[in-house]
Amino acid sequence: MEKIQLLYVENVIRARKKGDQQELSFLMAVENASYDKKIDVIWSGEDDVWHTLPVKYHGTLGQHREYWQVRAKFHVSAHHALPGNIQFALRYQTQGQEYWDNNQGSNYSSLVNSGIQLTGGLPVQNIGFDSRLKLGQKFVPVTVAVTPSEHVEKVVIHWTTDDWQHVHQSRCYAQNKTDKSQHNGARLWKGRLKVDDAFRLQYSICCESRGRLLWDNNYGNNYSASHDPLKVLILNLHCYQEDRQDQKFSQIAKAINQLGADIVCFQEVAENWNNGAGDWESNSARIINERLRKPYHIYTDWSHLGFDKYREGVAILSRFPLSNPESRYVSNSHDVYSIHSRKVVMTQVHVPYMGLINVFSAHLSWWEDGFQEQFQRLCEWASTRDSEAVKATLLCGDFNIAAGSTGYHQVVEGNEYEDQYLAANEQGLFEKIFRVNDPHWRDYLADDYRIDYIFMNKTSDLRVTSARVLFTEHDYGRVSDHCGYLMTFEPK
Repeated sequence: MEKIQLLYVENVIRARKKGDQQELSFLMAVENASYDKKIDVIWSGEDDVWHTLPVKYHGTLGQHREYWQVRAKFHVSAHHALPGNIQFALRYQTQGQEYWDNNQGSNYSSLVNSGIQLTGGLPVQNIGFDSRLKLGQKFVPVTVAVTPSEHVEKVVIHWTTDDWQHVHQSRCYAQNKTDKSQHNGARLWKGRLKVDDAFRLQYSICCESRGRLLWDNNYGNNYSASHDPLKVLILNLHCYQEDRQDQKFSQIAKAINQLGADIVCFQEVAENWNNGAGDWESNSARIINERLRKPYHIYTDWSHLGFDKYREGVAILSRFPLSNPESRYVSNSHDVYSIHSRKVVMTQVHVPYMGLINVFSAHLSWWEDGFQEQFQRLCEWASTRDSEAVKATLLCGDFNIAAGSTGYHQVVEGNEYEDQYLAANEQGLFEKIFRVNDPHWRDYLADDYRIDYIFMNKTSDLRVTSARVLFTEHDYGRVSDHCGYLMTFEPK
């Protein structure tokens, strides 16, 4: 395929109270050659002055291909005329290279008020689609553009909200031909799909024309729209041992805000000892939470004296309300003066469009200091909090076991929980370890030094969709002696 290819251009005039408004819209298919890329529409109106219009990512087209789109509006005024007829080309810059779609050197042209012109070689094109469902959205509008020469008689959307276990069909209806925006361009058909509380919608479009079926199924991938995934962040805060500690608290809050983390699990949360009474104002989880754009719901507890001056514990922050929170020691020791005393906090979180999730924030001991019995108690506790209503159980935090170690082997052999970072980033390796238990699996993890994990139960109704390392020299900077991890989850 071409590196960049125009799929349609729209050029319409709309009457407004304050004067006419001209709207331009461009949709294109782009090869995903690298993450770092820049795409522009280079265009001019009837004044022959050339402009650059930056294009933004719109959605996934298929493997290694993406949709990019841009819309622009222009208002008539005493000093500015509308662009009118335009000519344009598409420019794609990446990795020091530059690619063009300029209609084979002739540039594209679009007459004013010509409506939508399909240029991608297909007689049918889904237009104006969105890959994200909004909170509370019950219906999804679908607009289909069809080349007039095809004489389409009927348009039907085939769709599902449960991965094609059940398939629905909904009609689209032709729009009024007297609409100015359709005088010279493609014929528009519109429909509406009722998705209610579904997390994900998938659909394709079928047109009947003279006994033929014309499909737009997103180049064999089907169209998809879904709600935002659940984003879970884990981080060991290092118990007030950092230089420029206050600045680093702000940096952590900045990352949570910018990344849109929904649930955050902290370990080595600290507050001043204060003769064992604690000091909530100095609690590191509270400080970070108060620096968020909007403070989250928070649940935290401490387990022992840390660094001879702090109450040290764990915390859960959640964008969504918490229910049935609980904390327990999972260690043999409950002595607050012993670092081998380890307490875990858990809570239930009802995530919109996903359901009830059990979340645990844990900081367990090293293998030689009690990991085995602590992890076993944690699993037993998690089992008692499980039910048919619970869609997933997430064991999050600092487990003090290196990937491939004896402690990690205990997790694998337990056959209940799986390493979600590995599932997202090393699918083949994940299969060898958690699916077929390859006898050499430890060797594959020889260079994996993680001790922070999200373990999710195998019977979960969720699946991990991405995982990335945070708080490194290259990503938000160091804020602790641990890295952070951000993972996203969707319903299966």
